Amino acid sequence: MATVLVVDDEPIVREVVVRYLAREGHQTLEAGDGESARAAIEKSEPDLVVLDVMLPGTDGLELCRWIRASSELPVIMLTARGEEADRIVGLELGADDYVTKPFSPRELAARVRSVLRRSAPAEDTVEQLAFGDVELEQATREARKARREVRLTAKEFDLLWFLASHPRRVFSREQLMAKVWGYTAALDTGTVTVHVRRLREKIEDQPSSPRHLETVWGVGYRLVP
Repeated sequence: MATVLVVDDEPIVREVVVRYLAREGHQTLEAGDGESARAAIEKSEPDLVVLDVMLPGTDGLELCRWIRASSELPVIMLTARGEEADRIVGLELGADDYVTKPFSPRELAARVRSVLRRSAPAEDTVEQLAFGDVELEQATREARKARREVRLTAKEFDLLWFLASHPRRVFSREQLMAKVWGYTAALDTGTVTVHVRRLREKIEDQPSSPRHLETVWGVGYRLVP
């Protein structure tokens, strides 16, 4: 049973989300502002945070930045419809996913399941993958470049592991959303684009001229060992 912290300044939104998550069997915590959320994270150590961007005081983006500075706690951002800039910034700060308001509570619950499943450590496996000077270990979900640890979010690791498991095979953004995120993108696939860009910054010697994470124009992405 996972503990999910729901952070939103609208009590009705929190109530609906908490009700659906409880039906899924999750324990829930609530916070109506950034400072309360920070205190709840430090005290209760939840397994995932559902985080609204627009919060009084410390906003959701700043809170996401604070979370990523010290942990890989999974974060799903809630953003207003049309606020693409907030979604992109949230993903670049390390959010694992986002949901646009108004949203379906059922869809949010499904995304919570997906993120929790993919962020959980693998069991009973010592499988490793390597390409160039990058090494991945599935059991511990560790990544190293030139023998130095590289900090990846849960989704960054999942995406890199998936591509490395299928070397040279090209996947469209839609296929990656289905395979790595666990659902079909309803509106766009900007999530994949942002994650690929972040991975390049972390594992490529020259992110602007990637050697491993290649873009196949008009198709998608592939990993070249």
